[in-house]
Parts: sequence; structure tokens; C-alpha cells
Amino acid sequence: MNKEDLPNHIPIFPLSNFIIFPKATVPLNIFEPRYIDMINDSMKSNKMIGMIQPKTSADKSNIPELHEIGCLGKITSFRETEDGRYLIELKGIIRFKYIAELNTEKRYRVLNVDYENFYQDFKSEKENLKFSDLELIFKDLKSLFEKRGFIINWKALEKQSLDETINALAMASPFSLEEKQILLESKNLDTRKNKIAEILSTYTYDVYDNTTIQ
Repeated sequence: MNKEDLPNHIPIFPLSNFIIFPKATVPLNIFEPRYIDMINDSMKSNKMIGMIQPKTSADKSNIPELHEIGCLGKITSFRETEDGRYLIELKGIIRFKYIAELNTEKRYRVLNVDYENFYQDFKSEKENLKFSDLELIFKDLKSLFEKRGFIINWKALEKQSLDETINALAMASPFSLEEKQILLESKNLDTRKNKIAEILSTYTYDVYDNTTIQ
């Protein structure tokens, strides 16, 4: 996909505690009528929707405020169930900055967005990072995943590009909403790797000692 193909106005799915990263693919189960509408409209046009986290607070009209940074996704798989739900797969394309919300007749929200700071998401990052550089982080992350009951196919991950692997781990990790948002907003792969290490350091006691600090 080229810069010129990126839509400036995108329908958004503000799903709490759910983040998609560029180059990562996630399954979604769509059942709310307004988001059924959104997927219908998207399938008729460019098959793109934006994923962005709402903040915990909502205003009086119960429309939650949104974080500033989200990720544009493209629907790569679509299936309708017998009970009228949509099962889709969404692939992360590029992060965006939320500029303004548009007034429309739609039941779902539409944002005006900007991609200028995130064009590097199109590239397969070849920063000076090797899997050997990440061995300690992966070891700590693997311990955390196993401790929390997460199952990860690490051999399959090692066959992916480094940025796909780090983004997949960041997205699937048992980190908090705020921690995942920090990872999404990290400018590049090296920064994201370091942020994962920083976050992991706060989980160290839980991972290795299974104790709670009073």
C-alpha cells in the first residue's frame, strides 16, 4: 500500500484494552448493530477500519474520549455466522494520529486522521537488532506469558521478521491497557523493544518469586 492510498477519514472501532499493531493480524467477532453497519460499509469500499483505545472516562453523553494514537487495519478475511455475527481478520497497516471527529449520519464514529509521523510502519525495519540481542527480553517475556497461562508458538515467531515478532508479542502480552498504548506509540522498533524491557522489569518479582511486594 502507498501513502496516496491511505484514507483521511476512517470509521473506527474504539475497543477497550484491545490494540492492533502494524503487520499483525487479529480475529474480531462483530455483533453490535452499529459495527455490523461499519463492516458492511467498509467491505463496500476500501475494507479499512481504525482500531483505537477509548480512555477510561466518558463524557455525559457516554461517548468515551479516545487516545490520540491508533492503528489502521484492513479486513483480510470475512465470514458471516448463522446468527448474523461477522467473524473478520484485521491486519494492521499503519498507525495514525486522531485529528478530529466528524459529524455524520452513521451509527459508528468516523475520524479525520493523519499518518505523517508513522510512514516507517510500511517498512520492514532492519534496525541493528538481532534475535540474540532480544534473547533476555524474550526469556523474561516467555516466563511472564507462561506464568499468566498464555501459550505462544515461539518457534513460529522466530520465522517472522523482527518487527512482526515484537509487534505480535507486544499486542498479545498480558500488559495493561496503558502499557500497550505506550508500546503502540513507541516511535520505532528499538524504542518499542526498550519499552518492553522497562515494562517487564516491573513484573520481575511476579515472574520469578511469585511474591507481592507490600
